[in-house]
Amino acid sequence: MGFKKIKKEFSFADVVLESSKKNNRSIQKMQHLSKSINWNRVEDVLMSHYTVGTSNEGADAYPPILLFKCLLLQKWFHINSDPELENMINDRWSFKEFLNFPLSKPSPDHSTFSRFRKRLSKEAMDQINSEILRQFENQGLTINEGIAVDARLVKSASRPISNDKIKETREKHNTPEGKLDKNGNPLKFHRDLDSNWVVQKDIIHYGLKEHAAVDVNHGFILTTTLTPASVNDTNYLPYCTVYSRHTKQPIEKVFADKGYAGKPNRDFLALNKIEDGIMRKDSQTAKLTEYEIDRNKKISKKRYIVEQYFGLSHLHDDAKRARFTDIMKNKFDCWYRQAAFNIARGLKILRVATV
Repeated sequence: MGFKKIKKEFSFADVVLESSKKNNRSIQKMQHLSKSINWNRVEDVLMSHYTVGTSNEGADAYPPILLFKCLLLQKWFHINSDPELENMINDRWSFKEFLNFPLSKPSPDHSTFSRFRKRLSKEAMDQINSEILRQFENQGLTINEGIAVDARLVKSASRPISNDKIKETREKHNTPEGKLDKNGNPLKFHRDLDSNWVVQKDIIHYGLKEHAAVDVNHGFILTTTLTPASVNDTNYLPYCTVYSRHTKQPIEKVFADKGYAGKPNRDFLALNKIEDGIMRKDSQTAKLTEYEIDRNKKISKKRYIVEQYFGLSHLHDDAKRARFTDIMKNKFDCWYRQAAFNIARGLKILRVATV
């Protein structure tokens, strides 16, 4: 088994519509977008992590770069489901232009998109996002002058249940019987078993927590991950810092709010020779000095950019609610959003194309 040969051969429909391309803004936007990223280098990363079966039976697989670009379209155009994505690719000429996909060929089946998500690893997504940022760096955009770290709550895709019920359901799911449906077949769907409860600002929340780091210079997402909601924000500053390193440039400074204040994080930054941009808070023995209050105000003007990412992703991708009931699927959803967001951000800054 190999990969499908997707050749864009001109059909009668292509010939008829070719003359109208130059007047179609959607087509022009997709063409600019396609030319502005070196997709061959992204494909090289994908191919190094993506293997195809050796059996001679069955249909050939779709090229991974095609499926990856399909999932980018899903994020850019706020398409809520895989069946809807399949339908939109079949319906929109501009989408097929971006995918370099013949008009006469039907879109990959929606189940293909779901299976593709499961084929990639975190390492693969990290390398893809690094490759995208390096391409923008090579075009003159400085990435690692400073990063802003923060966290937000994400509502579970399942309805809330009590802690006792969560424990009971987890224990049942971890048994051989718990992984089968009522007909004895492997269970395809199950409720969210990774979310839990937390109280924040006197508001009770059931779900997950997204930890993210954003480049303060241009607003690129440098890292993002999900944990159960009860995980303390401050524990993830080292993680966000380490996984924000995508280019050869060292990270110069980390900005964060008062929730990240504390000796462990300050020591981590000092050990790695990274400037401390964590806001200070009152201690039990001392109030903030005028200098520290002024310093906090200056830091807040830098770290707002991570909140801007949270706001934009919620507005355009409903990111305050998990799409799936499995935390790993939701993590991959975040990493695809990261890639789509960064490409759109970089091209907007360079004024090459916008999506």
